[in-house]
Amino acid sequence: MVRWITIAVLSVLLLGIGIWGYQEHQDKDAVLVHAENGYQRAFHDLTYRIDLLNDKISTVMATNTPERLSPQMADIWKITSEAHSDVGMLPLSLLPFNKTQEFLNNIGEYSYRVAVRKLDDDPLEQKELDYLAELYEQSNEVKRDLRRVQHEVLNEGLRWMDVEMALATNEPGDNTIIDGFQTVETNAESYIEAGSQFGLTATAEDEKELKLEGEPITEEEASQFIRKHFDLDESLELNVSESMEGTDLPVYYFSFENDTHRGYAEITQQGGQVVSFILNRDIQDREISLHDGMNQAAEHLKELGFENMEPTESMQYEKIGVYTFVRTDDDVYYQPDRIQVKVALDNGEITALSARDYLVNHYSRDDVNYEQNLTEEEAKELVNPALEVEVSKLAVIKNDLGDEVLTYEFIGQANDSTYKVYINADDGFEEGVERLKNSEQIFESS
Repeated sequence: MVRWITIAVLSVLLLGIGIWGYQEHQDKDAVLVHAENGYQRAFHDLTYRIDLLNDKISTVMATNTPERLSPQMADIWKITSEAHSDVGMLPLSLLPFNKTQEFLNNIGEYSYRVAVRKLDDDPLEQKELDYLAELYEQSNEVKRDLRRVQHEVLNEGLRWMDVEMALATNEPGDNTIIDGFQTVETNAESYIEAGSQFGLTATAEDEKELKLEGEPITEEEASQFIRKHFDLDESLELNVSESMEGTDLPVYYFSFENDTHRGYAEITQQGGQVVSFILNRDIQDREISLHDGMNQAAEHLKELGFENMEPTESMQYEKIGVYTFVRTDDDVYYQPDRIQVKVALDNGEITALSARDYLVNHYSRDDVNYEQNLTEEEAKELVNPALEVEVSKLAVIKNDLGDEVLTYEFIGQANDSTYKVYINADDGFEEGVERLKNSEQIFESS
């Protein structure tokens, strides 16, 4: 009798384990499918937008009136911005793609300059028309290259998850998607030269800003940092790879998994600074407030060596607090030097951090003379009177051309919403308006 009971219990346990394992497999498959769908959508959107960009440039070349030309150039600027966003959603962080992004940036910057210019008084010159013709031919080549990759992806049923794995592990072999994007990148290197006559190409000084302080570190030193930072046992296996040669920020890429966490991290090879990390685990019911989570995030940034960081935004998504910090100096907020942090509100653990914006944009600005010809009150008079200003401060931001400018940042209420308005401290130009979400808003699962 006991024997049959034991067999029955074991059978139930095995069945339970089987069901649990199947459910775990199904959950992982669902995550992978979701990520793959996101990659596929971003890639096909990118291909479509390059097609659209090529068509728009062709239309501009046939346009003769300023009234029609300015909106067309504004459309081109919008399309290039969206294409940048698409590239950012692809798993290409380990694949050099900065020349293609610079090419898109050149088109966007040039089109923006023309869109906001008074073309009646300052029409396009012949050399600018010639440049548009070059952009048309170059965008046509990028379109063909991407269409070729798209054909292979659809024809062969290729997966972007395989690309991500190949890049992370540096596995040898012929990968159609990687090869196709490397072709686009190689061709783009020759495209960006034409923009130098309009001051569009990045200078050597710009490139120096990506060089980090500190001595180069070895893979072993980076591994020891990861173990100490995440309190990992020495016996736990770390998967390590390096970013490919030519990336703007060379890093060591780590992944690991133990009984409670699955983690990913990027550490710079120069100076050993944290670029980003993600810790995936089951988060329990909320035990700490959004404000307490912000204090945890601030303390963590100090431990990593990021000084003078002030919180500027906070949001709560179920059991996660999401915070944005920017660097301050002499009561000026330097918005490009931005870090985002996620905190689990069950115990205050830091579950994600992204410091790439900070590392790419941060440099000593002691020698920069920002123009400030307006007082705060004068700048405030230029804000829409419907906005009830509650907070104001000085902030350095990047404008639509990518240039850093000193602004007055005004935060206030209008139409039951909160807005940030940036007024140029030099000439009073409205550099931007941003609608904010409620800082304490909570999104609960249904």
